[in-house]
Amino acid sequence: MSDQALSGFKVIDLTHYITGPFCTKLLADYGAEVIKIERPCVGDITRRLGPFWQDEPDYEKSGLFLHLNTNKKSITLNLKSETGKEILMKLVEGADALVENFAPGTLAKLDIDYQRLTRINPKLVMTSISNFGQNGPYRDFKASELVLYGMGGAMYMCGLPEREPQKLAGTFLLYQAGIAAANATVAGLLVSESQDEGQYIDVAITEAIASGVDRLHTNLNAYSFNREIQPRFAIAPVYAPGTGAYPCKDGYVNLVLMTRQYLERTKNLLGHPEFLDDPKWEDPTMPSNPELRDEFIVYYLNWLADKTKQEVVELAEQNNILGAPLNTMEDLFADHHLKARETLVEIEHPIVSRLEYASRPFRMSETPWQVNRPAPLLGEHNQEIYSELGYSIKEQITLSTLGII
Repeated sequence: MSDQALSGFKVIDLTHYITGPFCTKLLADYGAEVIKIERPCVGDITRRLGPFWQDEPDYEKSGLFLHLNTNKKSITLNLKSETGKEILMKLVEGADALVENFAPGTLAKLDIDYQRLTRINPKLVMTSISNFGQNGPYRDFKASELVLYGMGGAMYMCGLPEREPQKLAGTFLLYQAGIAAANATVAGLLVSESQDEGQYIDVAITEAIASGVDRLHTNLNAYSFNREIQPRFAIAPVYAPGTGAYPCKDGYVNLVLMTRQYLERTKNLLGHPEFLDDPKWEDPTMPSNPELRDEFIVYYLNWLADKTKQEVVELAEQNNILGAPLNTMEDLFADHHLKARETLVEIEHPIVSRLEYASRPFRMSETPWQVNRPAPLLGEHNQEIYSELGYSIKEQITLSTLGII
């Protein structure tokens, strides 16, 4: 097995839900030994969130948990007990980093905050992830992703101009913050290795959103330079008629049509319909003329109606027109390009059998991404890890009976 980029680093994972686990997943996927600490008998909250394999709710069958925790080890540990805290200290002593996403102040109340941990391991890199950061007026506020998206500034610019702002579907912002936390942790590890000095990293999800690329950079600059608030706008209809997502026989396609540069190519694509020979289509104001736009779209929709996505895209390629299908998940899993690049990989799991997962976000030639193990069962690595810490099997049974592990 080849060494990976983060091989040799040990990370203690005190995270739950999405942002923190995605951060530590990225570290584990590139070789770090990530020990995920979960509550005895309960585990990470995502174990109770669907979708579940074969629609059977079970701690070991959550698709979200399986995705977020590949390549990690799992142990159970009660951090509210004094013995549990002592065990954590032993783990920290041999670790390079610790990542947590409890509410600010939680670890301090348990007397296992950064100050105590660094007395045990001065080189420790500790990353704390929270909604609004470890200090400031909003520090103790609770929030959902909807709240964070709204407060981070991106939501105001998302949606149709005549309607209220909208949040993009899903929880992509939490993943975006997880990427930021993983980058920060790796940077901290580089400093720790080169300077023998640990550090504390404070990741606020709202700041990850506010500094992100989701519609924000241009709008942040506009306000910074001239205090201008950018309006919401619908890109495709204003840009050019036919540009954007439109329905065809088996789904949707997204082509670039009827720009001034693409007018002749559009004619070729559509088989040279006579109505496009009218000089009005070459008028610079054509893209913003609603009557012309409607006239073109009526014809375009009829042209698309009896063609499949593949047929439309092939015709677009033949006429040098930018375009692509809007893939469903079924399309994505069947895509020959993704298969050729092994973007989706099969991972064997003892409960849910063999499933396909998204693999690496980037390739490294000498220290590759690879699957070392599937997402762990709850407490799967208790015996391994606690034996390494010096606890006998008899002591482990006692600790389990007491609810400590």
